[in-house]
Amino acid sequence: MSLSIRNQIPGTVTAITSGEVMSTVKVRLTGGQEITAAITLESAEELGLAAGAAVRALVKATEVSLATAPVEGLSIRNQLPGTVTDVTTGGAMASVKVAVEGGELTSAITKDAVTDLALATGTPVVALIKATEISLATA
Repeated sequence: MSLSIRNQIPGTVTAITSGEVMSTVKVRLTGGQEITAAITLESAEELGLAAGAAVRALVKATEVSLATAPVEGLSIRNQLPGTVTDVTTGGAMASVKVAVEGGELTSAITKDAVTDLALATGTPVVALIKATEISLATA
């Protein structure tokens, strides 16, 4: 199956906490960072997820926000430090590639945000991703 989702980072499930409808799944990415994905209980069961399972964390580029430093006092669980490797701007939007340990993320943000944050190749950033915006695929 081919997907249009650019952000696909391999990892291993380290823990699952299930509720009545949703599960939170902790995944250690290849680069060593830990992320949390919030998926339906049904999806977790259908994928056969368990500690040690190999997965790919999938995130649409429009769901990756960028900050120039770690952000405190925020409900967003996933904050991955990285470095900008490329910025491509259009009339209104921009595509920003960020190297993180173990892979690369693409963020689709406004051109104004690129300007306001002074993003350029080499800029250190933190990629912010809500747990509910991470999908998991079995490897």
